[in-house]
Amino acid sequence: MLALVLALGCSVAYGCADFLGGLGARKAHVLRTVMIAAPASLVVELLLWPLLGASFSAGALGWGAASGVASAAAFVLLYRTLAIGPMNVLSPVTALISAALPVGVGLLQGEHLAAAGLIGLPLALAAVVLVSAGPGVRSARPSRTALLLAFGAGAAIALQLVFLHQAPSDSGVAPLIVGRTVSSAVTLTAAALMFRRLGPERPAYAMSAAAGALDSMANLLFLLAARSGDLSVVAVITALYPAGTVLLARSVLHERIGRGQLVGLGTAAVAVSLLALS
Repeated sequence: MLALVLALGCSVAYGCADFLGGLGARKAHVLRTVMIAAPASLVVELLLWPLLGASFSAGALGWGAASGVASAAAFVLLYRTLAIGPMNVLSPVTALISAALPVGVGLLQGEHLAAAGLIGLPLALAAVVLVSAGPGVRSARPSRTALLLAFGAGAAIALQLVFLHQAPSDSGVAPLIVGRTVSSAVTLTAAALMFRRLGPERPAYAMSAAAGALDSMANLLFLLAARSGDLSVVAVITALYPAGTVLLARSVLHERIGRGQLVGLGTAAVAVSLLALS
């Protein structure tokens, strides 16, 4: 039950971070937003170090660095995906892959679900797709390149979660610090190389920093949830993060919620209840 609560908190934090990051990216090039968010995220994790401890063993360093590389790859692939194809088709593909791969890894590692969980897990996967799909035009067909990039983005997100899960359980926040350091270095290097193409617009500093801080909290909650529960359950609950983004967009920006998204929110509530019973 604790793992489920932590995973829900992780999902909410990721959803809020994406919402704020998306708003920040509207004001300036997305890499300018990341240049603020990434260091802010690292600062939060460094502040958590004295509170939660960190053991920089070989396993923590290796798996943390791997998660950082996967995180940077996910960022590049995801934004490239959504830039060249219909979001309402590609976003659900990315979210589904990011949930399904960790579920498969967890089951292969010997995790078992009770009867309620066997029903709740596929329902949660369906909810991920429904909530991620926007109310836009459904007839748009993505190109083969866009679909491949969507699969790649989902796989990179999934690998980030799996790598964090593989880190030693007694390593504290070390995997998060290492991963964020690596991903920050990669994205800041990319920003430096592309500096002349970033445009003169200034990012929304406070909004971008808040997005980074929330992303750090989401990573922490995922790590704690994965250490106290099954990866197969934690990953699929985490992948419901678009629900938070959708609800914030509705309440703050007054964006319309599609009928399918409403069904997805209801399905997610039922799925979480069943997983809690399991």
